[in-house]
Amino acid sequence: MTITDDLQKLLDILPQDLRQVLESHPKRDSLVEVVLDLGRRPEARFPNQAEYLSEAPVTQEQIDDCIQRVGTFGGDNRAGIEQTLHRISAIRNRTGKIIGLTCRVGRAIFGTIGMIRDLVETGKSILMLGRPGVGKTTALREIARVLADDLNKRVVIIDTSNEIAGDGDVAHPAIGRARRMQVAHPNQQHQVMIEAVENHMPEVIVIDEIGTELEALAARTIAERGVQLVGTAHGNQIENLIKNPTLADLVGGIQAVTLGDDEARRRGSQKTVLERKAPPTFEIAVEMLERQRWTVHESVADTVDSLLRGRQPTPQTRTVDDQGKIGVTRQLAVVNGRGSQLGTVEDSFPPARPSNGWRSSGQMVALPQLPVERLTGRSEFDRLLDESFNYSESIDLDAATRQPGPNGEDLPLHVYPYGVSRHQLEQVISVLTLPVVLTKDIDSADAILALRSHVKNHAKLRQMAKARHVPIHMIKSSTIPQITRGLRRLLNIDDPEMADDLELQLFLHNGSDDEMDALEEARLAVEQIVIPKGQPVELLPRSPQVRKMQHELVEHYRLKSHSFGEEPNRRLRIYPA
Repeated sequence: MTITDDLQKLLDILPQDLRQVLESHPKRDSLVEVVLDLGRRPEARFPNQAEYLSEAPVTQEQIDDCIQRVGTFGGDNRAGIEQTLHRISAIRNRTGKIIGLTCRVGRAIFGTIGMIRDLVETGKSILMLGRPGVGKTTALREIARVLADDLNKRVVIIDTSNEIAGDGDVAHPAIGRARRMQVAHPNQQHQVMIEAVENHMPEVIVIDEIGTELEALAARTIAERGVQLVGTAHGNQIENLIKNPTLADLVGGIQAVTLGDDEARRRGSQKTVLERKAPPTFEIAVEMLERQRWTVHESVADTVDSLLRGRQPTPQTRTVDDQGKIGVTRQLAVVNGRGSQLGTVEDSFPPARPSNGWRSSGQMVALPQLPVERLTGRSEFDRLLDESFNYSESIDLDAATRQPGPNGEDLPLHVYPYGVSRHQLEQVISVLTLPVVLTKDIDSADAILALRSHVKNHAKLRQMAKARHVPIHMIKSSTIPQITRGLRRLLNIDDPEMADDLELQLFLHNGSDDEMDALEEARLAVEQIVIPKGQPVELLPRSPQVRKMQHELVEHYRLKSHSFGEEPNRRLRIYPA
């Protein structure tokens, strides 16, 4: 990166004693601003600290002397130094007299937008967000130069406070071939924005600090005329704009919508919900968290829709190291709203799920399935319990054959299944090569894996398990995804790098061509449409057996599906979160 700051011109307006201190200061090159307040000690601020420049308080004569060396203060109480990017802001008393100055160093940093240059070249409108001092204006200036010089576009900068292109009538060289329009008063900024489009035929409009409703409306008008917009707004994150009624139009605007009974029931939400009103003015948003770490929302529309539905978006996080190498990672929060570094979707799943609907907690609830083994009635339950206590297993349970697992447990783990399909259990254990042995003797079991519906109303099993110190792990239904996650919780293990591939093999285990085609169709629909785009998908008609497998696959992604139509055209419909 190349940095130009003309720092000496800013120091020349300061009182002589303060100028001498700063000229010889070891951290001079990282100076952020100098603060002069009447009757208080002068202060120099650096990125991570501040220090006093003198023990003598600032006098009115010193403040007046500085004012004479700078340009005229405008309606926003800002002035500048001609041919520089420095900004001098005034604090006035109730009569309008200036009693304080903030002298901020302006620097042109060439190469600062390397992290988002690919986005700038797409021609889409970009909104920069971030706290004061994080470098929004510096990035805006560099974007204008790159668009004008490197991409040969007609760029017009709306420079309200002369902070982008410097004070004076001649623009600073840091903006390259871009043109600059000055604004006589901040209240006229929206008028100058429209004037620039009507009079000067720009391909790109660059605007700093969109802060009023009129400016937001002017930005939408410009965007709808096919002009690329690059701007900054007050707010650290997109959530701030959504909650700000003045600037909400920048991200599409928010409106209350009343749903029909069926739609509200399908969504599991209230009848009145918030939705995006229109396409966003800015298609891309960049949250400048730090100078070297930015969060990129490649689709503002998708981000806003996700936030309004109570889900967390999946933005990119871009960083740059000391060597200039750019790193890009993505936060995954597609399923349960809890972000994690880029990896498999299974890595972001919670260990357990609530039973009162995913909408209330932000987590999805899988489809309920009928258990394969029909075990009903208290007498049947008691009979099987009694048989279990008297059952003698032929497997050798000598301690020497048990190996300690990674979490301190003895392996293989002996599991007593109740109400869960033994065939599916064996299939999961075999394909995933889990260190689990199924047992019919509850006394020799390390844990019980049971259907929740069979356990909650039967106190005897809970009493026996408590007496023998055998934990009961419950699953909601006897399906492959439920069984798989239940066994993983029992073993206290998680292997996200292999989970998706192996579990897909479970669904395809001994499957026919028709079953494999149907499962692949469901998988592609979920991964390419339902999750990323938030749209429901209807699959091709299938037989009941194949549809059951598709339901289980959808449950693996923790989404919801229903069967519709009459045989032989009955088919699956998969719903987004």
